[in-house]
Amino acid sequence: MNSFTSIITEHQSVIQHLYKQSTLIEATGLLIIETFQKGNKILLCGNGGSASDCQHLATEFMVRYVNQRRPLPAIALTTDTSILTAHTNDFGFKQVFSRQIESLGNKGDCLIAISTSGNSENIIEAVKMAQNKNINIIILTGKTGGKLANIQPYTITVESDITARIQEAHILIGHWWCQLTDEYFS
Repeated sequence: MNSFTSIITEHQSVIQHLYKQSTLIEATGLLIIETFQKGNKILLCGNGGSASDCQHLATEFMVRYVNQRRPLPAIALTTDTSILTAHTNDFGFKQVFSRQIESLGNKGDCLIAISTSGNSENIIEAVKMAQNKNINIIILTGKTGGKLANIQPYTITVESDITARIQEAHILIGHWWCQLTDEYFS
């Protein structure tokens, strides 16, 4: 059994590795601001805990992170149970997000696609649809990046094979995006 201090040590190591990608993380933050500046929206998709992260970040953009500001358009594609269950029942799970992007996405929007493994078929399909529609794409993934590693120049990989540590880093990155956005639009 891992002690709490060993988990903290793992966490610190993973976060420390984010410094290597600080230029990329900052560039993605500016891309998010640019998306909102141009009147476009952020779409987010992920599975499991990453789906929850999508909902969390979309809420921070829509409501606020810390500062009072206007609402910013962000949609977690993971939240409409009627769409999720109808699509999965009628067509399967592979295109559950790409179908929504096909309907809701516009050129100039930005997709934040989260997959700790980088191999989730429905996230890969979402990225492909976003590419077809000229939607900017930011990918958050784990150590190897999986199949998503080379799809897009905005792929942030977290140096870990442990899902919990990857998700902790993803939410830290997301919170930084929210803080940057709050400061810009306040």
